Amino acid sequence: MIGTIVYKMSGSGNDFVFVDGRASQLSAWPPERIRAVCDRHTGVGADGFVVVEPGSVPDAVRFHFFNNDGGRAAMCGNGALCATRIAAHLELVKPDGMVLETDAGAYRSRCVEGDGERAELLLGDVTQFWSPQVRLQAGEREARLVHVGVPHLVVLVDQVAAVPIMERGRALRFDPALGPPGANVNFVSRGGGGGDTGGPAWAMRTYERGVEGETLACGTGAVAAASVLALSGHASLPLDVQTASGRLLRVSGTPAGPEVRGASLIGEGRLVFRAILGDMG
Repeated sequence: MIGTIVYKMSGSGNDFVFVDGRASQLSAWPPERIRAVCDRHTGVGADGFVVVEPGSVPDAVRFHFFNNDGGRAAMCGNGALCATRIAAHLELVKPDGMVLETDAGAYRSRCVEGDGERAELLLGDVTQFWSPQVRLQAGEREARLVHVGVPHLVVLVDQVAAVPIMERGRALRFDPALGPPGANVNFVSRGGGGGDTGGPAWAMRTYERGVEGETLACGTGAVAAASVLALSGHASLPLDVQTASGRLLRVSGTPAGPEVRGASLIGEGRLVFRAILGDMG
């Protein structure tokens, strides 16, 4: 067979190209090839690229994640939800429980029973919160920096739809107060429709580093935002966070002092299509 089988996945609009590492090894994917595949005009098009392969122990999957600029990232929540679904589809592991081995550590996950498109990711305790010295603008109420596999700046705003996300998101993503690596930036506000928890959903928009633009959803960003909202008394867990795609990500956990214990994320991991990728030159 000529070419490589790739799988296009969507995690609430946050989209990825997946490759089975048993058929196409990680070494075959240098940054320039990843950029070509993720290009939305001349490639498949995606926010990120993932290689999944058997993990170091039974019932484990190794999760190699790259942003669409070809740079490796430690973790991606929606990517992990999609990895859970595709790993079960490829029969790497059983769907009712697995371990994802990521650069940020090992996380348990599972396919949600009776729902062919959703998965649950257990992220453990969220303990790293800071109040960075960033200068807020009109309509921005507070900002917290949270580490959920990767760093996220959570900015509580009056109206998320009014945020000039390309300009403001980029400025905050590179703010010196966040350190040299910068951070993803998640703007959150009330509104956006009701959620399964019975209350008004909180709406979120994300400027994602590595993509260097807005993505339609961010899983670890939703966990970061929900954790900040819960610890600051603005909301309670479980909480439905409405993404820019309109889909909901559910975040659960138990606030305890300065941290959230047992954080988990439930969201979409939908297979969009399977294709054979030809030589992209």
